Amino acid sequence: MRYQVLASDYDGTLAEDGRVDEPTIDGLERVRRSGRKLVLVTGRVLEDLMRVFPRLDLFDVVVAENGALVHRPATRESRVLAETPPARFVDALRARGVAPLSTGRVIVATWQPHEEMVLEVIRELGLELQVIFNKGAVMVLPSGANKAVGLATALDDLSLSLHNAVGIGDAENDHTFLSACECSVAVANALPALKERCDFVTAGDHGRGVQELAAELVDSDLAARAESLGRALVVGEDGDGRPVRLPPYGPPVLVAGPSGGGKSTFATAFLEQLAHHGYQFCIVDPEGDYHEIESATVLGDANRPPGIDEALELLRRPSQSCVLNLLGIPLSDRPAFFSTLLPRFQEMRAHTGRPHWIFVDEAHHLLPARWRPSPLTLPRELVDLLLVTVHPESIAPAVLAEVGAVVAVGDRPDVTLRRYAEAAGVEPPASFAVAQGRAVLWSRANDAAPIAFTVAASRVERRRHLRKYAAGDLGPDKSFYFRGPEGRLNLRAQNLQTFVQMAEGVDDETWLHHLERGHYSRWMREAIKDDALADDVARVERDRGGDAAASRARIRAAIEQRYTAPA
Repeated sequence: MRYQVLASDYDGTLAEDGRVDEPTIDGLERVRRSGRKLVLVTGRVLEDLMRVFPRLDLFDVVVAENGALVHRPATRESRVLAETPPARFVDALRARGVAPLSTGRVIVATWQPHEEMVLEVIRELGLELQVIFNKGAVMVLPSGANKAVGLATALDDLSLSLHNAVGIGDAENDHTFLSACECSVAVANALPALKERCDFVTAGDHGRGVQELAAELVDSDLAARAESLGRALVVGEDGDGRPVRLPPYGPPVLVAGPSGGGKSTFATAFLEQLAHHGYQFCIVDPEGDYHEIESATVLGDANRPPGIDEALELLRRPSQSCVLNLLGIPLSDRPAFFSTLLPRFQEMRAHTGRPHWIFVDEAHHLLPARWRPSPLTLPRELVDLLLVTVHPESIAPAVLAEVGAVVAVGDRPDVTLRRYAEAAGVEPPASFAVAQGRAVLWSRANDAAPIAFTVAASRVERRRHLRKYAAGDLGPDKSFYFRGPEGRLNLRAQNLQTFVQMAEGVDDETWLHHLERGHYSRWMREAIKDDALADDVARVERDRGGDAAASRARIRAAIEQRYTAPA
């Protein structure tokens, strides 16, 4: 369920002439029965609202006084979010004959045409107050207090996100909270300026519009409008300079291509887009590559696996994203860890709609082709999942079948797309030409032709692979093996850290055997993908004047210069 919250204005939206009719109340009750939360967002003073509308019990939270006060009907607890304007301000308005004039715990309100008098008093007293209009009403509040702030506070108290909220309103003071919601709706009687800025307008006016929205929300979770709602994620631009976008909600996205082909560049750009728009994400990081992602807390390291309960507790805060570093979990145990993690995340999503995205690096390790998930492990609707891999054909077929878009990077994106299509059992796209250095986006949803694009530049250049090569597990095929003359040994170094440690311990004959044959620089170049390091090591290999100890020290120094003393 994507939309967990319905947030509604009162006057002119739920209510007509101050009254809410029974069909509208029935619609709200249906939303509650669906498991969603209801939030009332109004400019009215709470006590006044209680007098005219006795059904506040329908709402989990009431945001009153245009965002300055948050009230919990179930517990009758209220919290003021801003300072009350000074008494001298109200006294000055009354002295000038401003009437009617009402006050709440924070808000001071009157009607047009008194706005000029209000502004004059604010200037004369040197107060930091703002004036907000609402179809003839003139509301005065401290600077920064508005419906968006009040709604954000209410949802934070409920551990819910604005990205899982639908808002509906009708007037000027609704702009802020509607624009903060993932989906904004205007009732038919709304002001024209508000209608223009909302995602859609109901056919019905006042409560009838709310009933219409409530029915569509419960019946389909607004599925028919999915493609047009949310903050589109710009991941690059096509050959004509037009932005290439991915929807913020939908089936899994697969990013595939050879090592060094640009997967990490795309992944970084994608994550930065999520963070920019305030979406919550969780990165499942098998090799410790994402320890410097902004706005995300890293759980786990090479010595301690991340705890699933620990991650879920952290993600209870909608603004908090996380990275699960799996270096502390043996390679063979990682698929089992992910099989336990995914249902827990799906359970959390059922109640909160979060985390908005789950990012799985080295997906072929965590979701291998041999994996046969149970119905409880793999949800019926797998959404908002980003899978990154070198080997798309090595991912579980049940997962590949759910993929909605493929991003192919590297020199031969056509080959990557064919490998995916064959493994997924679908027809590959027709042949296409791609310029050097460009990626390809193939959207399966609309059977469109692949789009060649340049990946959006990352704001921060990260040395993403350093920790992977320093302390991760490169796998048996990418590891270095100290075998020595006649193959008497079989010592595996799965990363640079263990390579340096083993180099110190192997006998001189074994060390020099590999040194003289250029095995070290070849490994650095082919497996570590670091040509500069490989060149430095090759120079040591060619310098036959040094002894075993000297060459060990020089190669270790070259590694530590780039990888910050991995041992």
